[in-house]
Amino acid sequence: MLRRLWYAQIVSVFGDFLALFAVIGVLTFDLHASAQQVTGVQIAYMLPIAVLGVLAGVFVDRWPLKPTMVSSDSIRAGLVLLLIFARQPWHFYLILAAISVVSSFFGPAQGVAIRSAVPLHGLRSANALMQQVMFGMRIIGPAIASFMVASFGPNSCYTLDAVSFLGSAILIASLTFVATDKLAPIEEGDSSSAAQRAKAGSVPAENTSAIAKIGQDMKQGIDFILHHAALLFVILAMAAGMLVLGCFGPLIAVYVRDSLHASTRAFGIVAAMIGLGMLIGINGLNAFGKKLSNTLQVYGGLCGIAVGLIILTALPHMWSTILGNLIIGFSVAGIIVPSQTLFQQATPPELMGRVGSTFMSIVFAAQIGGLVLSGVLTDYISVRQIFALCAVLVLLLAAAGKLWMEPKPTEAVA
Repeated sequence: MLRRLWYAQIVSVFGDFLALFAVIGVLTFDLHASAQQVTGVQIAYMLPIAVLGVLAGVFVDRWPLKPTMVSSDSIRAGLVLLLIFARQPWHFYLILAAISVVSSFFGPAQGVAIRSAVPLHGLRSANALMQQVMFGMRIIGPAIASFMVASFGPNSCYTLDAVSFLGSAILIASLTFVATDKLAPIEEGDSSSAAQRAKAGSVPAENTSAIAKIGQDMKQGIDFILHHAALLFVILAMAAGMLVLGCFGPLIAVYVRDSLHASTRAFGIVAAMIGLGMLIGINGLNAFGKKLSNTLQVYGGLCGIAVGLIILTALPHMWSTILGNLIIGFSVAGIIVPSQTLFQQATPPELMGRVGSTFMSIVFAAQIGGLVLSGVLTDYISVRQIFALCAVLVLLLAAAGKLWMEPKPTEAVA
């Protein structure tokens, strides 16, 4: 089951990166879009997930997994083909937003599927395996997208992405999911009092309206996070890192164009270095970081992101940009894997969809905040100055986490 989920992830993510980098490349180098317009693409894709994430998890916990995931892939296959007809920035915004609405249901469902396929002690390795797909595709995706756009045009990337969604749907349709007992008793050691608080009142009264039941289900997922100190800490730390990356990510294409005075092919190489750094980081942490606490890995990740941003600020050269992106990618791995592993280990089965979607909603909201901040700041300061500001912010956030957000040792989950 995990192997087929992994194959589906490879096919789908590869197509996604082709389409996304094709859109960014078209806007930046063909339409000569401003930094704000490039940032708008990212916001259009993330905003529906941030807004609908909490609500989507309620339905994912109630709907059957296979139809949810297969229908999501099928619908997105049709939507991505609309990019062929996009001619203005707002066309891309609307289409990507529609794809994002559907993705807000697929993401939590995939998390539940992984949890049902893997025992608790294997979740770290399973998450590492699934993340390797993301990081590996980030390495080859920009280079292939740049080549395909330059050689065959962006429509080739959009078409291949649609095919990848259909391929993922076929692979998932071949799976047999193991039903999870939604009302299984929660063991005392699994999530301590947080699980008991979330479970309390989980069965609504018969005369409760449908809207009230949905609201009650949403509240249970949020309450579980708020009362689980270790999980709350890694979510906030990841959100902090994503806030800074939200500022950094969409501006790298503008940085390549204006600071390095390079072409779209150079952008493909530079962007691929983030994925390479992530791949190295995920394998290194999976092999050598098992004895390190989740919080220590998160602190290291935040500080590493700051180092990479400082290099980009101080040394506007091709070699230093590659080095800085490698360091940033390596450091991001130190945040993503511990947070996902802790979420899956600590969350009881009946709350997986709600907690996972709330987690996803917080992270995407943080990225949107970074995107909006970068779009505003480019009116007043340069891209390099924004990178320097992000480095300062991420160091301050790491310090704030150490002082106020870190859980007590007795509450932490290793």
